Amino acid sequence: MHIGLIGLGKMGLPMRDRLRSKGIQVSGFDRNPVLSDAGSLTELAAQLTVPRIVWVMVPSGGATSAVITDLAEVLDEGDLVIEGGNSRYTEDREHAGMLAAKGIRYLDCGVSGGIWGRESGYGLMVGGDAADVSEAMPVFDALRPDGERADGFVHAGATGAGHYAKMVHNGIEYGLMQAYAEGYELLESQEIIGDVAGILRAWQSGTVIRSWLLELAVRAVRDDPGLGSIAGFVEDSGEGRWSVEEALAAEVPAPVISAAVFARFTSRQDDSPAMKLVAALRGQFGGHAVKQAEGLDGRPPAQRPQSPAEQAIGETGAPE
Repeated sequence: MHIGLIGLGKMGLPMRDRLRSKGIQVSGFDRNPVLSDAGSLTELAAQLTVPRIVWVMVPSGGATSAVITDLAEVLDEGDLVIEGGNSRYTEDREHAGMLAAKGIRYLDCGVSGGIWGRESGYGLMVGGDAADVSEAMPVFDALRPDGERADGFVHAGATGAGHYAKMVHNGIEYGLMQAYAEGYELLESQEIIGDVAGILRAWQSGTVIRSWLLELAVRAVRDDPGLGSIAGFVEDSGEGRWSVEEALAAEVPAPVISAAVFARFTSRQDDSPAMKLVAALRGQFGGHAVKQAEGLDGRPPAQRPQSPAEQAIGETGAPE
């Protein structure tokens, strides 16, 4: 099987590598000519066997819509587009309709696994027609983790279901990260605690809160004790807000996810240990950029007067 992959960034590039390692031939297209296997989308389409399968892995919003619009002009009837970015599920209807007018098929796919997916595989949630999902299954099987298909792949439902499932997944992720971060801040604030990193590490096996996110928290605190190099400023990529909006529309109580989203807004006003860990976790699992710690007056934190809260937790002070 030979597919096209548009977008060779921090997710797309390792996905191309994993697909190739699993025997899928991949022609990638990216604005960076060093990474790209084709000089244009037209050239990319010419490299693929018919009916073509093209996976789109670019930032959600305008970038994705622009690529879908361009693909409608270069692909042919019967070709299949798989949209794997973090788009809002309502946009899938528009994208699918645009392509359907040209006889081009469409699947939406929520992808989880971050920068670690190359080795470990990606969790996949797909929306669209069952026949199209079946046709693309060799691609999904190559990307998902090894083992039982149902443990890393699901045909979630109709068009939009894949991205809806990923939205909920990321809303849960917000809540989990916030809980770990608040626990970390409590440990850092207590004078009788002598080994915060050791406590986190000891929770990795046997406890009811063990998880991959906890492993990443251990890694982050081990690599940067006190997280002194990271500012407690955390971006939100959209899915958390969308989850809260959907909960409001469906009248489904979601206090944990809602609180986690608002906590990220708080992080932009106050440099806290909890938000440092959330920022560090986003960097660990997703390769998301973190804001480096800097004094409010432009000087390094150690050169400015410490607040009472900073004094209480020591010199170090204060993904997703």
